[in-house]
Amino acid sequence: MEIEFATGLTVLGLLLVGSAALSGLMHRTVLSIAVLSLGAGVVLSLAGILDVEPGAHALVLIVEVVLLVTLFSDGLLVEHEFLRSHWRAPARAIVIAMPVNAALLALMAKLLFGQLTWEEAFLIGFVLSPTDPVITSSVVSSADVPARVRNTLNLESGLNDGLALPFVLIFLALASGTNEGVAGPIGDMALETVLGFAIGGALGLAAGRLLDWLPDWAVQRRYEGLYALGLGLAAFGVADLVHGNGLIAAFSSGLVLAVTRHEIPEVFHHFNETVGSILQVVAFALFGAMVVATGFDYSLLALVAFIAFALFVARPASVLLAFVGVDMRRPEKLFIAWFGPKGIASMLFALFVLNSTSPDRTLLFDVAAFTILVS
Repeated sequence: MEIEFATGLTVLGLLLVGSAALSGLMHRTVLSIAVLSLGAGVVLSLAGILDVEPGAHALVLIVEVVLLVTLFSDGLLVEHEFLRSHWRAPARAIVIAMPVNAALLALMAKLLFGQLTWEEAFLIGFVLSPTDPVITSSVVSSADVPARVRNTLNLESGLNDGLALPFVLIFLALASGTNEGVAGPIGDMALETVLGFAIGGALGLAAGRLLDWLPDWAVQRRYEGLYALGLGLAAFGVADLVHGNGLIAAFSSGLVLAVTRHEIPEVFHHFNETVGSILQVVAFALFGAMVVATGFDYSLLALVAFIAFALFVARPASVLLAFVGVDMRRPEKLFIAWFGPKGIASMLFALFVLNSTSPDRTLLFDVAAFTILVS
């Protein structure tokens, strides 16, 4: 990623000012700040101002930080009563819809891009299976959307990123030829998931209890947001240090903190939402520039067919199948089935693929990138 410091600050400043100035207009249209930032990145790249190297480690770190902050903030928004009475829909979306969606995408990828191995086909399936918590955040915070729908999308987008990651790593290892079997990776996946939930939950509980023990004057109001943000970062870091799933830890720490301290999530969320919005503008602008840098040197017709299948067939079909028997009105099911954009998590997973030794890593990355772009 090549850009002079002064130029970088100028571009960042103008992006933030422009995003804020147009946020009201975006809210009244089908567009979003993510779309605006992505478009700005495309323009900056075409103008030669922003030159992005898709495999740069700094880019991976930026996207990962954006994702963990967003997941933590989404965890704070989960409603306690919903967890007790309406858990079946999000559970089915994660346990049934996500793997079915990934399998459908794998079958279509293998059909359209014959050079892919089955391991690579399933790799692209799981790379594109998570819904985007950045885009869903505007829905889960809207009072116009029924609570059942908001919380289902929130829990699904919050958990499927972390739960998709182990599958991405397993098929990435198989596609790269760095692992001879799946028994070991599956065991590691289960352990990482359990550690992520346990560490995130424990830290969220401890952070909530600490606020009970501290006197009212201990944490000044201006620093309350830092307390929450620090928890999210620490949860990811601790989980990662002990080889747990940091994404799940970030989400579960926010969720447990929200459950144990009912009065603080709204205060904490505002600060984290502001920080997350800044990071999201940066990440989507860089992604726009990255799409320009990579281009696409394969069959355009096959790419268009795959993207159409991913957005209009695979996601709706997998969710509607998973929701058979769920006590939810048909319009609500259809809304959740339609609302499955690909974003920050898929960007991160695609970068993992690009930095791997998979024979068709460039094709896999390009297909993922353009699917995210259209989504």
